[in-house]
Amino acid sequence: MTIYSQHPSRGKVQILATYREPGGVRSSTVTSVADATLALPIVDALNRISACATVPVSVWETEGDGTVCLSEQTAELRDCHEEYLAASYPQEHVAALTDQTARADLLEGAHSLWYEQVKVLLYHALSDLDDAVAAVPAPVQQAIAAELESEAHGLRDALAEDPDEEPDVCVLQPENRRLCDFGSPLVAIADGFDGLSDETRDRLNRLERDATTEQIRTAATDLRLLLDADRKCANHELTFLDDFTITVDHWPYRGHYLNVDAPLPRRDPGRDEWRVEIGRWIEESGDSGEENSSARGEPILRCVQPAPPAVEEIVDLLNRSAERPEHLAAWATTPVGEMLSGTTFAVTERCEE
Repeated sequence: MTIYSQHPSRGKVQILATYREPGGVRSSTVTSVADATLALPIVDALNRISACATVPVSVWETEGDGTVCLSEQTAELRDCHEEYLAASYPQEHVAALTDQTARADLLEGAHSLWYEQVKVLLYHALSDLDDAVAAVPAPVQQAIAAELESEAHGLRDALAEDPDEEPDVCVLQPENRRLCDFGSPLVAIADGFDGLSDETRDRLNRLERDATTEQIRTAATDLRLLLDADRKCANHELTFLDDFTITVDHWPYRGHYLNVDAPLPRRDPGRDEWRVEIGRWIEESGDSGEENSSARGEPILRCVQPAPPAVEEIVDLLNRSAERPEHLAAWATTPVGEMLSGTTFAVTERCEE
């Protein structure tokens, strides 16, 4: 609902909030800090907080193919189109903007995989803001807390509007308050912060389709574990999280990769347990390292275990394989029954013929 930015002014750096109001777009000063080094992490965290708080209450809850998906937690229906009704996502996460005790609730729940992921991202953004404001004076901290109060209050006012009056736009009163445009929220997110995208939401919706409530609950717990491990790993240039897999890829260096796979929600064959997979890239066209080259992944071995690993075990594995690509080549030779050297993961099968 709000975009935050920084602007030098009279020897300091202002933190600005930009939002829509009935009279148009408005910018107001949240506070000022000594320099850009202090302002940057605050602005970044505020933008992620606003985005994570706003987007779930600004989109309809739908299946991956665009059809309506109703849940037990979202009984209130709103007009979305003349031909059908749609349900909105929960709004309980808004409380965490102003209530420290409500933050723990962001790491619990089983509404849907996308919504639970957004709650984790909001939790991380709030934690990052805590770290950022620890270095600024008390008056600045108070000003930022007041800004979060305004953001939460504005969202609650928008959600309280009668949908029969304005189904597409939630207008806040009085005139100097912020607007919440349903379907096109005003948000700014950092490069690579795609957890709020329609594409991500559709992928996660497809993964959980036909899953039971208990399967979604377990999958949400697994997803939170992966998100925590991905956040804590040291080298984000070589690791990336794609739904229920974290990958370390040194392509084209020696052609090895490592996947940490969590079980899929519907417990599809081959993905019903936690596993670590090491494989190699087999070039199919082009030259290694060229932009137009293509390759297919060929698994070499797997370490399968029924219980989730500890987050520290995953982080250590990711860091070792990201820091030293030769670890992957050495681990790829590990026989069945032995541990990947220096880790807690035992090889349970080799995939080579």
